[in-house]
Amino acid sequence: MGKPLFYEILEKPATSCIIGICSGIWFYIQKKNIGYQHVGLSYETAIEGHHWRVITSAFSHISVLHLVFNMSALWSLGVIEQLDHLGLGVANYLHYTLVLVVFSGLLVLGMYHFLIQRFKIEYFRRVTAVGYSCVVFGWMTILSVKQPSSKLDLFGFLSLPISFAPFESLIFTLIIVPQASFLGHLSGIVVGYAIAWGLIHGMTNYWAVSMLGWIAVVFIFSLKHSGAYDFSFLEIESVTDPSLPSVRFIRNGRTLQMNTVPIEGIQIV
Repeated sequence: MGKPLFYEILEKPATSCIIGICSGIWFYIQKKNIGYQHVGLSYETAIEGHHWRVITSAFSHISVLHLVFNMSALWSLGVIEQLDHLGLGVANYLHYTLVLVVFSGLLVLGMYHFLIQRFKIEYFRRVTAVGYSCVVFGWMTILSVKQPSSKLDLFGFLSLPISFAPFESLIFTLIIVPQASFLGHLSGIVVGYAIAWGLIHGMTNYWAVSMLGWIAVVFIFSLKHSGAYDFSFLEIESVTDPSLPSVRFIRNGRTLQMNTVPIEGIQIV
């Protein structure tokens, strides 16, 4: 007989919070009938300055099945929070989750750029990706390197050897969900290996908080610049060099605006 859910939540506090955040965002998107083109990540919107989508796309999901699949896998990976002896644990889980969200999103955009510019595949210019799978697959990869003897349980009945789980899960996902983003999942795996092999390392509370602060600054200013959200109290204007912004505050309210972006397709991650 397994542990009561309450005790499992106490053992996986960070995982439980992330699942709550993703579920809350999914509920809000459904309730407000927000289109996924408004929160998803695409090459075209990125070059237009919608850098905030790197964050919103990771925590948004396209359907309840999409949400359940990702959160089920994430819950199974919550054991990482208890692996302090392997250099993981709650603190590093939060640190490198932040790294996975940002770096996998940037890597996807880099792949899109390469395919568009080198091979002229215009499909990737407007295709929109949403979902937390990039982070899930990143943690699968890290765990497969750090503790290859583990198993990953999905939905309570499917158990996969963790050493092969990233690629087995990728193939399984592409079969049952044809619109799943191969590049989105692959980016999570690549960044996961970079973390597990020590190519990305040295994250401390100081660097994590600093990184989070810069993400917040870029997030807010890109929202303002793209016009997705009108921060009326914040105005960006050029000084001597048009590429350098200055900031001033004015006393107006805030209004919410949505820009509809034409898309050719949606890929889930």
